[in-house]
Amino acid sequence: MPLVSLGEWKPDISDYEASTTRNVLNVVPRADGYGPFPDILSISESLGEDCRGAFEATKTDGSFVIFAATATDLYVLNNTDLTWVKVSKASTSYVAVPPTDQWRFKQFNNLVIAVQANTVPQVYNIVSSSEFADLAGDPPQARYIDVIGRFAVLTGLPSAPNRVQWSGLNDVNGPNSWTSGINSSDFQDFPDGGTTRGVAGGESGGVVLQDTAIRRMTYVPGSPVIFQIERIAEDLGIYAPGSLIRAGERVFFYSTKGFYRIDPGNYPVPIGRERVDRTFFGDLDKDNLHLLMGAADPRNTRVFWAYKSINGSVGQFDKMLCYDWALDRFTPLSVSGQFLFPIGQPGTTLENLDALSSSIDALTTSLDYFSIAAPPEIGVMTIDHKIGFFRGESLEAVVETGEQGTDGRRFKVRGFRPITDAQAVFGSVSKRENQRDTPTYTNEGALNIAGRCNMLASTRYSRARCRIPAGTNWSYIAGVEPDFVYEGTR
Repeated sequence: MPLVSLGEWKPDISDYEASTTRNVLNVVPRADGYGPFPDILSISESLGEDCRGAFEATKTDGSFVIFAATATDLYVLNNTDLTWVKVSKASTSYVAVPPTDQWRFKQFNNLVIAVQANTVPQVYNIVSSSEFADLAGDPPQARYIDVIGRFAVLTGLPSAPNRVQWSGLNDVNGPNSWTSGINSSDFQDFPDGGTTRGVAGGESGGVVLQDTAIRRMTYVPGSPVIFQIERIAEDLGIYAPGSLIRAGERVFFYSTKGFYRIDPGNYPVPIGRERVDRTFFGDLDKDNLHLLMGAADPRNTRVFWAYKSINGSVGQFDKMLCYDWALDRFTPLSVSGQFLFPIGQPGTTLENLDALSSSIDALTTSLDYFSIAAPPEIGVMTIDHKIGFFRGESLEAVVETGEQGTDGRRFKVRGFRPITDAQAVFGSVSKRENQRDTPTYTNEGALNIAGRCNMLASTRYSRARCRIPAGTNWSYIAGVEPDFVYEGTR
């Protein structure tokens, strides 16, 4: 039988007789179709309040220090018992982060710098500090921070919204670190483009994203201008600051015109146009853009955007988009949480496991994960305020073929064979008489001993749908082999 492949997910366009599909869920792209995506597995104790920022710093010995923020406080994770220790300045509380903002963190050598609009930048030495302190040198308050080479760079300054300001060379916490003209510290006010909403920093330069402009900063050693700044996009800016992702030398963001990508040394190019942009924008809760946040998966060629949909719960995202930049394909995920970020599993000794649980049988995570610090991966702060990893059982997956028709002729679908290694699949097909009708679906047929899902439907247009239950062990699904006959034939 001919194979009907599971095409690329492009919900913005019709899938009639196309090599694309409008309907998939809880899968990731593969070159031969789609693969499973795991559920969240929590490992830490609860932060106790809504998470408004999280970050992982790395020590020179390879161990991790994990930070999290609430609206008014900063915390560090105790790697022994996985509880949260308050490390706010002088153990007090800060003026609350604005409701539509988040805390932002960045590591500079052994220092972790935390910023938000209502507080002087804070600093914590991961080797010697027990609490945060004001960053020295009189830096401005800022919403966003990143690092370009050996400079810390601040943007989103409440006192100068169109400014980008950088520290001294390899000096962020000294008495003159933020004094213009000393040790290459300086600032630049842009004449147009609106508020500076973030920087994607690199080794010798970075990209500054504004409301309606994008500029490239290139470090020029020995030059009095310090950074050469040039506009690389006009009438194009970032729509949600948290959507900015740096994955190696690549930059991804959600703009005022959809999803974009910037490759090294190049200009922004659209990646979501006539694919996902219209669908995503229609589903996005525009009043909660601080919950649109992106992160790169350190272990794969994938980036993820989490967001609150128009039907989502207050204070949390309820959906995610996966984009595999090597395959140039998107998929949607139904996942909830409060913050998305790359994170590594902190290591602990077997003796210290007593602090986590009195019983090995009660541990929810494999002992292999606790024995050593694991390399970073995509993690979340869950809706119950805990650190979680995507290590659980596979989520329930749904995939559909594009819609098939026969030039208006009626045909009878008798079933199909899913091309997958999943042991459990439930199949159904859609029915409609013309393109103006809303499709309805047959009852599901379970995968039988012959590897086939049986059903019976008489129609003019149809899609094949496969549902793989949560917890099923599988690795791929490539398409279906349909069994149909034209009406009036046997």
